[in-house]
Amino acid sequence: MNRFAVTTRRPYDILIGQDILANTGSYVRECVEPCKACLVTDSKVNTIYSQVVISSLIEAGYQTSKIVFPEGEHSKNITTYTNILESLAEEGLSRSDLIIALGGGVVGDLSGFAAATYLRGIKYIQVPTTYLAAVDSSVGGKTGLNLLYGKNLAGAFWQPSMVICDYDTFRTLPEQEMLDGVAEAVKSGMIMEANLIDKVLKKDYGSVIERCVSIKKSIVEADERDTGIRQLLNFGHTVGHSIERLSSYNTSHGLAVAKGMVMESYAAYKMGLTDFDASGFLRETLSRFGFDLSIPYTAEELYKYALNDKKIHGDSIAMVIPESIGKCRLQKISLSDLSRFLRLGMEDYPG
Repeated sequence: MNRFAVTTRRPYDILIGQDILANTGSYVRECVEPCKACLVTDSKVNTIYSQVVISSLIEAGYQTSKIVFPEGEHSKNITTYTNILESLAEEGLSRSDLIIALGGGVVGDLSGFAAATYLRGIKYIQVPTTYLAAVDSSVGGKTGLNLLYGKNLAGAFWQPSMVICDYDTFRTLPEQEMLDGVAEAVKSGMIMEANLIDKVLKKDYGSVIERCVSIKKSIVEADERDTGIRQLLNFGHTVGHSIERLSSYNTSHGLAVAKGMVMESYAAYKMGLTDFDASGFLRETLSRFGFDLSIPYTAEELYKYALNDKKIHGDSIAMVIPESIGKCRLQKISLSDLSRFLRLGMEDYPG
C-alpha cells in the first residue's frame, strides 16, 4: 500500500493499494476517533462492498448506519441530497461524527456535499470503488450535484479526512465504467505527464492511480479553490458536460469527457489557438480502448449548455489548450469566441 499526503487547509492522506477494503475501520481510526459513522452508497455498490466496510468499522469501534440511493448520474440531484440530509438528522449524527462515501463519483460528490452542509460541516471519508473516482473525483474536495441547467452547478469545496482506494474493486466494474476512468487518466496525462498515457494503455492500474493522484495533489495544493491552475483539470469538460446534459445523463461522464477532449483539441487548432492538433493523437489513443467519439449534437446545442460552465467569469471562459502531449495551458476567450470555437470544432469533427 502507498500513502500520499495532501497539504491543503485541511490536510489528509490518500491510501492506495489492493485488498485493503477490509481494513477500512483501522485506517479511519488514524484520523477520526470511534464515533457514529454513516455509510452512504448506491444500490449497486451496496450489494457488493457495504457489508465488508461496515463490519470493519464495527470491529474498529464505530456505531454504524447506512444510506442507500439508486445508482447512476440521475440520482445526483437535490432530492437525493435532501434525503441524505434528512437521514443524517434522523440518525442523530453530530459534528463529532462522520460520513463514509463508498462508491463512484456520484456517491462521493453527493456525500461530500452533504458532509459540507450538514450541521455546517462534518467529517467525511472517500472510499472510491470506480476507476474514475480513484484517479480523479475522490481527491481534491470538490463536492456537489447537478441542476436542471447543468452539471455540478451546486456544491462546495470540502476536503475529505482521508481517501482509501482499494483498486481490487475494479474487478466488478463493467467495461463502460472502466472506460470512464481511462478518459480521466488520459486527461491527466495530456495536461501534465505524457508518460502516464503509456501506463494507461498498459492497464497498470496501481501506477496510473498513483500518478493521477500525484498530479492532482500538486495542482490542488497550488489552487484549492479552482481559480487558476486547477482549471487545467477541466480539459474536455466544457464540451463534455454539455454532452452529458444533452443526453439527459445517458452518456457517462468519462465518455463525454473523451469526446470533449477530441473536439476541444480540434477546435483550438482550427481557431489558431495552438499549432498542435492533439485531436489525432487522442482519437487514436482512445479508439484503442473502443471509445465511440461521435458527437450527435450541433454546435448551437453545445453552446447553450456551455454557457452554464463554471469556468465562465463575466463575458469570458477559460479553455484548456493543448500545446503538446503532456502540456496544456489556460486561455481566456470571450463567450462570442466560444460560440465560434464550438462551430469550428464541429465542422468536419474528426470523431
